[in-house]
Amino acid sequence: MNSIDIDVGGTFTDLVLHYDGKALIKKVPTTPYDLSVCFSRVIEEGATAVGKKMDELLPSIDMIRYSTTIAMNRLIERKGPRLALITTEGHEDVVLIGRGAQWIDGTRVQERRNLAIQKKPDPLIPRDMIVGVKERVDSRGRVIRPVDENDVREKIRYLVNRGARGIVISFLWGFLNPIHERRVKEIIRDEYKEFHIGYLPVVLAGQVVGKLGEYERTMAAILDAYLQRSMQIELSAMWDKLRERGYTKPLLMIQSSGGIAEVFRTTASRTFNSGPVSGLMGAHHVAQSLGYQNVVMTDMGGTSFDVGLVVKDSVRSYDFRPIIDRWMVGITMIKTLSIGAGGGSIASVNKLLQNRVQVGPRSAGSMPGPACFSLGGTDPTVTDADVVLGYINPEYYYGGRMRLDKNRAIQAIREKIAKPLGVGIEEAASIIRKIVNGNMASAIMKEVHLRGYSPEDFILFVGGGAGATHAEGFKGDIRKAVTFPFSPVFCAFGSSTMDIMHVYEVSKKITLMSPGTQQLSEEFATFNTTVEGLIEQARKDLLGDGLDPQKAAYVLELDMLYGGQFHVKRALSPRLSLHSTEDVRAICDAFNKEFSEAFSPFVVNPEGGIFIESFILKAIVSTPKVEMPKLPLEGTDPSAARKGERSVYWPELKDFRPTPIFTQESLRPGNVIQGPAVIEGEYTTIVVPPSMRFSIDERSLGILES
Repeated sequence: MNSIDIDVGGTFTDLVLHYDGKALIKKVPTTPYDLSVCFSRVIEEGATAVGKKMDELLPSIDMIRYSTTIAMNRLIERKGPRLALITTEGHEDVVLIGRGAQWIDGTRVQERRNLAIQKKPDPLIPRDMIVGVKERVDSRGRVIRPVDENDVREKIRYLVNRGARGIVISFLWGFLNPIHERRVKEIIRDEYKEFHIGYLPVVLAGQVVGKLGEYERTMAAILDAYLQRSMQIELSAMWDKLRERGYTKPLLMIQSSGGIAEVFRTTASRTFNSGPVSGLMGAHHVAQSLGYQNVVMTDMGGTSFDVGLVVKDSVRSYDFRPIIDRWMVGITMIKTLSIGAGGGSIASVNKLLQNRVQVGPRSAGSMPGPACFSLGGTDPTVTDADVVLGYINPEYYYGGRMRLDKNRAIQAIREKIAKPLGVGIEEAASIIRKIVNGNMASAIMKEVHLRGYSPEDFILFVGGGAGATHAEGFKGDIRKAVTFPFSPVFCAFGSSTMDIMHVYEVSKKITLMSPGTQQLSEEFATFNTTVEGLIEQARKDLLGDGLDPQKAAYVLELDMLYGGQFHVKRALSPRLSLHSTEDVRAICDAFNKEFSEAFSPFVVNPEGGIFIESFILKAIVSTPKVEMPKLPLEGTDPSAARKGERSVYWPELKDFRPTPIFTQESLRPGNVIQGPAVIEGEYTTIVVPPSMRFSIDERSLGILES
């Protein structure tokens, strides 16, 4: 299958093109002023590489998959439309009050420690744009107070007169019975027609998140409404350019849940963390191919450093209430960790903390970029430090298409770091590198240890353009780091391994096993009706995507817990429907097993009862997968790939030393390089310190180990 996979990062936009049985990778600088520009440029680069023009290539492409930071970027800028919220009378302040710990949601540890400056974020919808209307549905979905339509019309006119450009409707228990949310939307459409110039988008919270949690459900709907217009504009520009050049197949977007959906069936909030998630899904596919059970996936780009875990051949580790920017939402996302540590992360001296050097989270991005980019940046960054220390070749950065100015890097580090600290330039650059490596190593250890695992049991996968340059510094106690020919574009590669998957969630409480008596449930009809409703919804969406629902695999997961416990565990259900108590027993046994493996056999508590909180259905249509064939080993001598030597600073030796330089693309399976060495590729640089060795295995993977 011919396919294009694109990941837009903060500094570079990556492409993986599969065409006529071959794969190639490309990168172009991200254009933050208009992401459709870098989107088109990177496709043009791919087309040129296969000897075609863009309008010759696109008609032969079967699928384009896209992961993006549009939602994150636009939310940071706070440039969304003026929104209004219509909610149940008496609940107007729910999103303003938030949850108990909302004041620390989305903040860094250093910020939380400074209690004096803590405050809740400015709301996306101010209080004067929130109204309550007369209506009420109870916790069983029964209408106990019908909608007062005159009250609704009066409140809508009030909001529009105050400048509302979009409306969110979120009623108490609206996800159980959406009749009132739908009726209010009908009234809005009656008052303000879709064909009017002042068209008002309307978002129903019960449709965005069909789960329990009034605050999280409402915030997810608000974020969707806030981001919808800006994402629509940018994606429409990309879509139009694709159509103009002959592309006729769907544009698919990666979702934070691990799914992929057509752009017209994707909400903004579900794309928020799509890049790191696609990288983790790619790591899962590669781990299965190589036979690895436990993998730490890392991706160090120009702006951020992302970490995700594959544990026991599974990525089913979820954030049930993730934080988007400063707000908790009810959308389930695959768990990854991102910190502000990348090639463009800015280094500074904090005079209030006894001249402590800090690196990140601020980033120079692609515009103006590091000082050495000569695009107007004056702050020292991690890339500047790597240039000064000799790791990055200024003449061969980005395959030689972007020449770096070492003198500008020296000047930035001298003025902003070396002089305030009273140290030499090389020592200052080494401090920057040491701190950013330490920040990334800490992020990995936090992710591994806090989930109860040992780093010695994991393999490290290295992704991102800057990942291989710093892997030796952040791998810590992990014994082996693996680099790939596609490491610089690992997230884009990850999306190329993903199946088309729609994810559906709904809250429905069912007692599977009664507390005390341990009697098994016979609520077969409730269980089956819930699942059948989700499958029917999935079939409609798959048909809308032009796919055959009969070819889809349906996987059911259940959010379950024991009686007397608060935390929910998501477990894979061995049954799609219930027909006997034996089916119920099978689901309970599967939950007991997963709970025991995730936590401890000593906290398994079926005596307290077993309960279902939510149903999660995955409709999966498989796509062809990329394989990595084995190649014959050609000997250990790497001398054919050697391109010379240059002076490089090694902290272990506390000095610059003449260091052999190799060309990554010229290394052959079986080659072994003993450090110190630097290996230069078109889109990345691999650093091998004196205490480590680097080898190429039979699949052309690079292995960095002590």
